[in-house]
Amino acid sequence: MLFRRASRATRVAITLSALAVLGVGGCDSGSEAKSSTGSGPSVIAPGEPGEANRTLSAEDAVQQRAEDDSPNSADVSYARMMIEHHSQALEMTELVPQRADSTQVRRLAERIAAAQEPEIKAMKGWLTAYGETEKSGGHEHEHAAMPGMATEEQLKNLRAADGKAFDQLFLTLMITHHEGAITMATDVKAEGNNIRIEEMADDVIAQQSSEIMRMRAMR
Repeated sequence: MLFRRASRATRVAITLSALAVLGVGGCDSGSEAKSSTGSGPSVIAPGEPGEANRTLSAEDAVQQRAEDDSPNSADVSYARMMIEHHSQALEMTELVPQRADSTQVRRLAERIAAAQEPEIKAMKGWLTAYGETEKSGGHEHEHAAMPGMATEEQLKNLRAADGKAFDQLFLTLMITHHEGAITMATDVKAEGNNIRIEEMADDVIAQQSSEIMRMRAMR
């Protein structure tokens, strides 16, 4: 975990240094640019609810980010939404044994279920550990905002399909579903603050990117 934190801080430092170079490159050059880069840009740190934002130096921002990975609203929202997102994927995979024609589709569904069931448990455990509920007051709004979710009409069509028609519709919906999960994971990596959530998001991106490539080859 210490290595993970150090690695994260290093990435933030590199990003901030790059921003500093871009900020001065258009108007300064030579020693002036190097001096500006060395001091680093200021960073706006969002305050807690009811508190004002703070302006931190680049060094302070990196240090704070490395030492404090307290969950923020983006982390909590991601865990809540991904539980529901994964749950719909499991709902789709449950239809496969009775309706799929392709052995490849059957095996893919098994892999998806085997990966996402433990992820749901992990995210539920994470929420419990931080005293958060699985659903918020704005649950319906969050559901509507989730990318890649199949509509009720699409799920109805999937339940009614059979054989090769089922295989093709399943792959189409699941590719879109995975792409949505990757979008959510990418967003929380940029907006979240908790290292465990970032690790789970990394797993989603790696696993589902691989499965998207596999599904596209099966169509």
